[in-house]
Amino acid sequence: MATATASTLKEMSMPSPRPADTYWDRIAPRPFKIAVPESSLDDLKARLARVRWPDEISGEPWQFGTDLAYLKSLCAYWKDQYDWRAQEAQINLFKQFKVSIGGCELHYICEHGEGADPRPLLLTYGWPGSFYEYHKLIPRLTHPSRYGGSPDDAFTVVAPSMPGHGFSF
Repeated sequence: MATATASTLKEMSMPSPRPADTYWDRIAPRPFKIAVPESSLDDLKARLARVRWPDEISGEPWQFGTDLAYLKSLCAYWKDQYDWRAQEAQINLFKQFKVSIGGCELHYICEHGEGADPRPLLLTYGWPGSFYEYHKLIPRLTHPSRYGGSPDDAFTVVAPSMPGHGFSF
C-alpha cells in the first residue's frame, strides 16, 4: 500500500490550471466605500414614522411575540437617535473592495497584516450575520503589536459579505 506524502496530497488538492486568458482573469477588484444616499436614510425615517402598530395581545410581554413597548422604543431609536453616518465612517476605516464573480458583485474587506509575512485568513459568518461581526477582531489580527502581540503573529484578513447580504449583490 502506498502512503501519501505531503507533496502528493498537495498535488491532489490543487485544482486543474485554467487557461491563462479567461474572462475571470481580467476582472480586477475595485476599491469600495459605503455611501448610503441621504434619500435612503430619509426614506427609512419616513417609513418608521408611518408605522401602523398592531393591537397588543393581553398577557405577559414576549409571550406571543415581540413586546410592543420594546418594538416602539426600538423604532423610535432608529428614527430619532441612530447615527448611520457615524457607523458608515467606522466601517469605511477598513479597506473594502467589490469584485464581479460569476455575475455577482461580491463585497469584502481586505486588511493587510503587519510584519514580514502575515498569514492569510478568511473570516466568514453564517446567517443572520455580517462581516461587521469582526470589526473589533480584524485590527487585533492584522496589527497584533498594537495590542501587546508580535508582528510575527499577524494575519492578512479577508472578510466577505455573503452574496445577497450586506453590500454584496
